[in-house]
Amino acid sequence: MQKEIARSSIEAKLKKIVDSSVKSSNTFLLIHSDKLDIHWNMAFGQSDKEHAIPEQPYHTASIAKSFTAAIIAILVEEGKLTYSDPITKYLPATLLEGLHTYKGTDYSSDIRIEHLVSNTSGLADYFEGKTRHGQFTEVLLNDPKRVWTPEETIEWTKQYLPPRFSPGNGTLYTNTGFNLLGLVIENVTSKSYHEVLHEYLFQRLNMEQSYLSHYTEPLVKSPLSVAKLSVMGKQIDVEEHLSFTSIFAAGQAVSTSEDLLKFIKALNENRLVPKEHVAQMMQWKKMRVGIDYGYGLMRVRMFLFSQKYNVWGHLGSMGSFMLYNPGLDVYLVGSFNKAGSTGPCIRFLFHVLRTLEKCD
Repeated sequence: MQKEIARSSIEAKLKKIVDSSVKSSNTFLLIHSDKLDIHWNMAFGQSDKEHAIPEQPYHTASIAKSFTAAIIAILVEEGKLTYSDPITKYLPATLLEGLHTYKGTDYSSDIRIEHLVSNTSGLADYFEGKTRHGQFTEVLLNDPKRVWTPEETIEWTKQYLPPRFSPGNGTLYTNTGFNLLGLVIENVTSKSYHEVLHEYLFQRLNMEQSYLSHYTEPLVKSPLSVAKLSVMGKQIDVEEHLSFTSIFAAGQAVSTSEDLLKFIKALNENRLVPKEHVAQMMQWKKMRVGIDYGYGLMRVRMFLFSQKYNVWGHLGSMGSFMLYNPGLDVYLVGSFNKAGSTGPCIRFLFHVLRTLEKCD
């Protein structure tokens, strides 16, 4: 198959998905491969009558967990912390008090950095965990003007969501752990998380249009507005929802497809941290069917009977993705920009890989 035909097929498939959606959203896709000599940056859909543009910035959601994990890996490389360090070394006793009591035993002092970055701490997830007060996402949307500190999200977890298992004895995806990592980073560096994010990643990699929403501005401000999210039938402007401060080091960054490509390429090419640290980030443990978790990285096994479609990187709850397929040397970056679209997103990206493997 000629590359032009493959691109037309992929664009048609994506456009069909967007057009068939009841609530349209700005949808982004960047496909890059040095091996295939392709770099296709595309966008479809609209929100509030604003048409999507490939260069438009968007909320990255949990993709930014890989940013936090990469900073931790850099700090390990610099000798400023180790994965085996207990978090009691870096966080105040008042915050950790009552953090992890499971079956009558307090495991708070047993939680290590490696448990947080690999989602094996046993801590519940404040963001998606169900409580008698409803889900945190409902609170976030119903009170958009409230500013949250990361410490308040930890307190929410402690108050409403009991741990699920003792540290190291299971895998549970939890935003709580990554907000704790953000606080660890602040303690180790004596700088705010957003300062470290810019210094260690965005400036180093020339990610000029990336920033932590409500905390910083990009080095080069885009003339395009941040794409609105489609959540619970509403169009959400993350720049106006101060409540998104609650996501902090777990996924509050805004970026572009081109900037995200710079990050995952640098990680894959060992330009952020040495090869052995990247390998350590890929110590996979099963998290759910078809998805494994490492140290701030996901491995998605798109076809369980073959490894050639495996990709690694990270997914986000808004259908965001930043992935690499080693077999084809293909990077897939973008977002469906809509809550609950992760499943359709993965199925579409599988179609993309199947199409690209037929290219001449």
